[in-house]
Amino acid sequence: MIAPGDLRAGEAAAESSVAPRGFTAFATVLFGQVVSMLGSGLTGFALGVWVYQRTGSATRFALVTLCAMLPVVALSPVAGALVDRWDRRKAMLVGDSGSALATLALAGLAWSGRLELWHVYPLLAAGSSFAALQWPAFSAATTLLVPRRHLARAGGMTQLGVAAAQILAPLLAGALVGAVGLRGVVLLDFASFLVALLTLALVRFPPPPLTAEGRAAHGSLLAEARQGWLYIRRRPGLRAMLLLLAAANFSLAILQVLVTPLVLGFASVEVLGVVLGVAGCGMLAGSLAMSVWGGPRRRVHGILGALLGQGLILLVGGLRPNAALVAAAAFVFLFATPIGEACSQAIWQSKVAPDLQGRVFAVRRMVAWSTLPLGYLLAGPLADHVFVPLLLPGGPLADSVGRAIGVGPGRGIALLFLVLGLLVLATVAVAARQPRLLHVETELPDAVPDTPPLTP
Repeated sequence: MIAPGDLRAGEAAAESSVAPRGFTAFATVLFGQVVSMLGSGLTGFALGVWVYQRTGSATRFALVTLCAMLPVVALSPVAGALVDRWDRRKAMLVGDSGSALATLALAGLAWSGRLELWHVYPLLAAGSSFAALQWPAFSAATTLLVPRRHLARAGGMTQLGVAAAQILAPLLAGALVGAVGLRGVVLLDFASFLVALLTLALVRFPPPPLTAEGRAAHGSLLAEARQGWLYIRRRPGLRAMLLLLAAANFSLAILQVLVTPLVLGFASVEVLGVVLGVAGCGMLAGSLAMSVWGGPRRRVHGILGALLGQGLILLVGGLRPNAALVAAAAFVFLFATPIGEACSQAIWQSKVAPDLQGRVFAVRRMVAWSTLPLGYLLAGPLADHVFVPLLLPGGPLADSVGRAIGVGPGRGIALLFLVLGLLVLATVAVAARQPRLLHVETELPDAVPDTPPLTP
């Protein structure tokens, strides 16, 4: 006669034998998360269009993006502490389920014809609050599934999925809004969350190995959230890398806002679409290259090299009002982005204790993303009130700098791009002189084994 305990053990063993493991489990979860990101991108685009068509207000349109991003940044430290308290898979299930419920509420209001503007912002913020669990949980789970030597390649695969979702979302949403309307788009988003939940149901994550520092960090939720920042502060190499990433994101935010008016200063909307499409292909190509290549042996060189290339290409892209030149520069700039980000991610995943990765990665994201809103806010005033007047006909720099890069619409923004390129190069020069940053891979011991623990 089989004892109940033996039966349960046999069932667990059978379940474990069929569940995806290791890199296969990582790829399974990544697929579900990319589908979910694509669905969220569809809803974000469709809701933005819906809000703007009803209000005609750029400010209310911008609030859609703000409500989708701000809760993630603000709640990251607490979300990271919860990720470390819970099983990583549980944290992702909670995040996807909460976001799915918020999306289902939007779908219900849209299908009943009762969706109002005041519904959109709180429901977006609610979904974003649950999404704050996703990135630190997924990043920490990757460390448990992927061998240390392949973490950069896994980062490239992640960036490839993110790039594909970001490119496909507006293209598909533009067609779907006309075909099935906002109601259909939101339902597709809800279905994408079900795909993510299904992939999570298929896998099991091994528990993170406990460390002395992780055990000492237990306390209240807020105290544990604070430990994420203390962990980074005690390691100058990681702190320097984080500040470097925040500085790079500030420049990236300004570029994202101003590339459209730069191109429209000398070309049509159709040409702008081609330029943005070429730029997106650059990010896809860089992500694919990183997925296959895995990055340089010294990953910090990959970070600095990517930023160096971006600074140099900004100097080239702003020289002339030429669509081919701008498109080529945008391709190279975004080609370098996933290489630098994947190398950075691999260093963090290798050097941070697994049972502290949730809170550390959450603080890292909060600090790195904190410069994005600043860049978004400053881009317009810097262009309109500082740089554009300098290169208008008869402007203060029209007879000097204007002789080199041109005068008229868009050329002031081109000058700002050149300045940003010089700032990026200066940042790289300063970073290259920081020994703690340069030697972070050798000075800090690896916190994870090369072979992850077996999935139970």
